[in-house]
Amino acid sequence: MNLVDIEILLQKRLQYPYKWYRKQNDTWDKYTNFIYEINEWEALIFEISLTVKKYQLDKQELFYYAINRWFNFWSAMAVEKIFCSFPEIQAAFNLRTKLVDFTLNDIPFDHKTSVFPKGFNNDIFYAKSQKRELINWLYDNQSNQKRHHLKNRLFIIVYANNGEHWKLKAAISLLIKEIKNYVLNFNPTQLQKFIFTPQNETFSDIIWVELN
Repeated sequence: MNLVDIEILLQKRLQYPYKWYRKQNDTWDKYTNFIYEINEWEALIFEISLTVKKYQLDKQELFYYAINRWFNFWSAMAVEKIFCSFPEIQAAFNLRTKLVDFTLNDIPFDHKTSVFPKGFNNDIFYAKSQKRELINWLYDNQSNQKRHHLKNRLFIIVYANNGEHWKLKAAISLLIKEIKNYVLNFNPTQLQKFIFTPQNETFSDIIWVELN
């Protein structure tokens, strides 16, 4: 799918509030792993209804769990596609590992789009002035699911003044603008270095995507 198609697709999720009825876990991930194969909203809703009946699950709980995973996955696919559209980026071709999505200046990175975290307990002005502290918090508080790791990562943090940060995951044009600006002006000296484990260095940075 091209980026225009993905943006149209993601917009269909925005009509519903963003809420989870449970923390993400392996059991419910298995129930909803069909989200990786479905790129049409109507097909997604149909598959949700089939899964509810098959496993005798609560319809509303599975609905939100599935559409949230689907939304986050296809937004992540769009972000990866944006990064890999630039000549400075080399896509990772080993699809068996998701610890590396691409390399930038020969530095391997995974990428992660996250809403501005409430749990950080500071406002955006503090976070932008204390980037290292926020990155450390993001690593410490990441999900324990399949993509949990302490390797190099570029964080894309979305922030909207109205508090609906999550909707910016569907703002593909805005994501393109900020990622392009970052890639074209990239300098390895701007990366933050961490030693999370002995004899292993981790490099990370934040790309801010904001809507006032």
